[in-house]
Amino acid sequence: MPSDLVRGLLDSFDPALWQQIIQVYAHTHPVPCIWQLVSSQLDCDRIDYLMRDSYFTGAVYGQLDLDRIVLALNYDPISQQLIVEQKGLAAIEHYLIVRSFMYAQIYNHAKNLSATWILEQAFNRARELLRQEKLEADEVVTAWLSQSNDWLSLAHYLGSDDIVFSYHLQRWQHHTDPTLSDFCQRYLNRRLLKVQEVTYATAEEQASLLTNVQHQLFSEGVDAARYSGLRHTWSKGYSVYQRGIQIKTRLGLKDINQLSPLVQTLSEPAQRTWLIYPYEVQAGVCPLPMGDRIAGAWEI
Repeated sequence: MPSDLVRGLLDSFDPALWQQIIQVYAHTHPVPCIWQLVSSQLDCDRIDYLMRDSYFTGAVYGQLDLDRIVLALNYDPISQQLIVEQKGLAAIEHYLIVRSFMYAQIYNHAKNLSATWILEQAFNRARELLRQEKLEADEVVTAWLSQSNDWLSLAHYLGSDDIVFSYHLQRWQHHTDPTLSDFCQRYLNRRLLKVQEVTYATAEEQASLLTNVQHQLFSEGVDAARYSGLRHTWSKGYSVYQRGIQIKTRLGLKDINQLSPLVQTLSEPAQRTWLIYPYEVQAGVCPLPMGDRIAGAWEI
């Protein structure tokens, strides 16, 4: 739907509605509860994606007691913000623990990190080839590759989905450029790169491991910068984001971090570091068997 048509429909309902919508997204609406329902530590979107992702991945980590969470929510007329009744503290603790587990076990899973890396490399190479006029793509993908996402038209933004991008990966796997072709084939055929956690190594040791991997790749004539690297993930189970989660107590509103030892623990930031490289390479921190190299693996 064109943006001017959307604006026309909004104006026909209420000429001031579009300004109120902007206030919600900018977190400037005079009633905080309205934008907190959309974007806060306890908003509809976060709860929704946890439950959906848990269902589609088959992970039990994302199962929430939604009824108890909803029953615990309330509105504070004085501060006009979304709050939680103290009786619902346990349900909210469970929600925050679930979210922490989902990030640790699903969103930052090694295979997810590897697949994301491969997709990034595929589209980075596609962008380079498009500039050289050596790549064919439809109007939507061309827009995504050739301009900043902040300047995409509404039509191009809404026209992109998994099917559109998967179709292009299917086409590009037969491209004459060996790098683009290889990354597309790796993603489509789940021939992922290895991801080894090196969190507990020092920064110098991590750099040394990467250097060791890249020397081996260079010796095989492989573009080491594309096929190896360090990926850092950072997560924090709870932070005082957009006023945090306020619990109603007899002494007034208190941040959940002040009341729950569990949430205090979750508030500690956790950073993990991963070394990404092809399975055929020996990283050096934990000796990996070279094994028989896949035929044609280095024909890239």
